[in-house]
Amino acid sequence: MSYYTYPRMEEAKDALREGKPILIYDSDDREGETDIVFPATAVTPEDVFRLRNDGGGLICVAIHPKSADRLGLPFMADILSVFASCSDDEVFGEVTERIGDIPYDKKSSFSIWVNHRGTFTGITDNDRALTIRKLGEIVEKSLNGNGVRLSDDFRSPGHVAVLRAAKDLVFERTGQTELSVAMALMAGITPSMAICEMLDHKTGKALSKEDAIEYGKINNMPFLEGSEIIDAYKKYES
Repeated sequence: MSYYTYPRMEEAKDALREGKPILIYDSDDREGETDIVFPATAVTPEDVFRLRNDGGGLICVAIHPKSADRLGLPFMADILSVFASCSDDEVFGEVTERIGDIPYDKKSSFSIWVNHRGTFTGITDNDRALTIRKLGEIVEKSLNGNGVRLSDDFRSPGHVAVLRAAKDLVFERTGQTELSVAMALMAGITPSMAICEMLDHKTGKALSKEDAIEYGKINNMPFLEGSEIIDAYKKYES
């Protein structure tokens, strides 16, 4: 069946177009985690509450690599590597030598952490919602060719982690960052997505796929496997 008529994929894209959340499970042989995913431009304080209460992991914003380039957002691993090369701190140097030492991947997608300049502490639901929405807006502006400077609207360090998607998205890396940005492109919305891992409130571990699926059913959130998104995006690109 073509992905264009695949009910669950279409349901997920429709939800994103309406500013509603979906659930994305990466894979059994990667992180084995489900993320709650919202379009960044539509995030409200109530959505941030849901992310931290029902998700429980780290609230981040995944952005398209072209936007990251235009906004001058580097990978945090590269920042640390440059700093380490200029530092005489032996302990810090030892830590940064193992930057790529990740059990499930070759390189982290983390960039910098930011707060919008209109926030106070940056950590409240209202503050984080504002930062997330404004990140979505500046991503849209940067991709539309408008001259924008990140420093005009944001300060760093802050309380929202920015994730920079790999250049070729799921063709290069299949993390939640790339999966969520690929979904945004297929849905025709701004490729800036607020994501948060779902943790089990009883065990403290990642919420099982079965429990995440059940949560999706109860809360009317489409659940997608990473493999479904990868297959659909490859057909979308071709």
